[in-house]
Amino acid sequence: MKHGFISVACGAPKLRLADCHYNAEQTFTMMRDADKRGVKVLVLPEMSLTGYTCGDLFNQSSLIRGAEEALATILEATRPLEVVTAVGLPVENNNRLYNCAAIIQKGYILGVVPKTYLPNYDGLADSRWFASAPAENTTVTLCGQTVPFGKLVFACRELKDLKLGFEICEDLWAPVSPAAELAAAGASIIGCCSASFEAWGKSNYRRNLVVMQSAKLQCGYLYSGADEGESTSDVVFGAHQLIAENGELLTESRFEGGMHVSEIDVERIMSERRRTHRFVKSAQGVEEVPFSLTVCDTKLTRYIAPSAFVPEGKEERDECCREMLFIASLGLKQRMAHTGAKTAVIGLSGGLDSTLAVLITGLAMKMLDRPASDIIAVTMPCFGTTDRTKNNAVILAEQMGATLRTVNIANSVRSHFKDIGHDMDDHSVTYENGQARERTQVLMDIANQTGGIVIGTGDLSELALGWCTYNGDHMSMYGVNASIPKTLVRHLVGYLAKDNVGKDEALHDVLEDILDTPVSPELLPAVQGQIAQKTEDLVGPYELHDFFLYYIIRWGFSPAKVYRMAIKAHGDTYSREVILKWLKTFYRRFFAQQFKRSCMPDGVAVSEVSLSPRGVWRMPSDAKWALWQAELEKLQ
Repeated sequence: MKHGFISVACGAPKLRLADCHYNAEQTFTMMRDADKRGVKVLVLPEMSLTGYTCGDLFNQSSLIRGAEEALATILEATRPLEVVTAVGLPVENNNRLYNCAAIIQKGYILGVVPKTYLPNYDGLADSRWFASAPAENTTVTLCGQTVPFGKLVFACRELKDLKLGFEICEDLWAPVSPAAELAAAGASIIGCCSASFEAWGKSNYRRNLVVMQSAKLQCGYLYSGADEGESTSDVVFGAHQLIAENGELLTESRFEGGMHVSEIDVERIMSERRRTHRFVKSAQGVEEVPFSLTVCDTKLTRYIAPSAFVPEGKEERDECCREMLFIASLGLKQRMAHTGAKTAVIGLSGGLDSTLAVLITGLAMKMLDRPASDIIAVTMPCFGTTDRTKNNAVILAEQMGATLRTVNIANSVRSHFKDIGHDMDDHSVTYENGQARERTQVLMDIANQTGGIVIGTGDLSELALGWCTYNGDHMSMYGVNASIPKTLVRHLVGYLAKDNVGKDEALHDVLEDILDTPVSPELLPAVQGQIAQKTEDLVGPYELHDFFLYYIIRWGFSPAKVYRMAIKAHGDTYSREVILKWLKTFYRRFFAQQFKRSCMPDGVAVSEVSLSPRGVWRMPSDAKWALWQAELEKLQ
């Protein structure tokens, strides 16, 4: 439960149709197993104590009574257990029979939720036996306990973000499902007790529906389907179990039965709801029922991808690259057309960022049906420039058909240092930034000469860390990389390199060599012709910083939570000490360098994470990081 992680499970106990005593034993056995594994919320299938396909046996008082007795047996057997469990059974109330989920914990029934929408198709006819949920909440007496009956949200006293809601099978398929009202009333996790039968293509439809429900309602969604113990007279059931969160499928099983566990991050869910303001009005007629849990650490079993921005599957990654390149080039195309710019001027260093910028600019020129020669690629060698990066810049420009200009800025920088009285042997920040600002001046003046605009090359990771020279590479007229993190920059360039295999081998080869070149600003003198200044040695690994960036900015997570997740995702590569060291560096630099982001140029957002002061991220430059620093120090 710490950091908002709640251990949850979907289960499909072994079932014998209409054998309530056997089904009760299987149910409390699974509940005991769930409790041992630290599960706090368990969802079982629809009519799990009788079986869903009992048909006209539901009109038999013996079956109705047997289900209630089975529930009483479960309550007694699980009295010591904290796990909140949704158990399916028929319940008689006010002379009507309802298809219900009894929500139980510690030997008590917290409440009973009846099914609202009753199917009448494909051989399913719930309305033959059951009544739809009443319009207003009431109470029901079951197993000697009088409890709430109707639309209910179960609220944890110890964790304000943990509120549970439940719906039953067909309710999920309804145009306006009960879950929508429950989410509006605060439910962060929705459980669905279901008995959806199997048919060709239905599992995909069901999966998409569950994932979309979790996305639309910004919630965790637990779907538990009936297993093969059901009648096979006309259809079969596959124990389809799905756990989704905010549009992401966490775990899934089918035709396996048993219990499947993951964790729902309710803190993430509530953070998203606060950010989007979707639930501006609470639902009417939903009753809140309190329950308690012992606060404890939740063991993380869910997978946390080490690369937060880059999809892991090749097909999804390629699609991501295609779409982001299109969005970025579309933004530049519109800016070029709007300003009437005759040229696009880019400082081409032979590094990753400027390479991606010139490739995106090339795509924009194609959209405009303009020649690549309208791109003016300027290489500006100075004290730290190596032959490798300079040659790669020249080859890249030539292969693209851009207009190449070489401006050696060494003499200009020396003259400037003489003017301000700076010793050439003093390789401090003045030595480095003087070169960066001279390069920006050259680019701006060439843009004036040619009626063009300067295309910025700085990426999202550099902006987050403030790893740019104020009014140097920090400044441009349009930043095409501004919302692309460094880890994704590499994949975008790699994608375009592979795209040129067989088309332009020289372009492919130079892109591959650029990918193999260490990331460096090349502002300090080379050592024996090799790059002496490696960025990641100074500010830390970009794969860690991009991970921190995503969860801090996109989700607003605390330092302790980000640290815990980073250990889970990167613990096999980096020690805890190393992760904490660079996490502190990230926070320190992020707060100290906001003034650079407050006046950054326009640049299109290609993902949900951006640091533009005009859009996604608005932060005062004078904000202190004392609160975050104090939490980081406690992690020692």
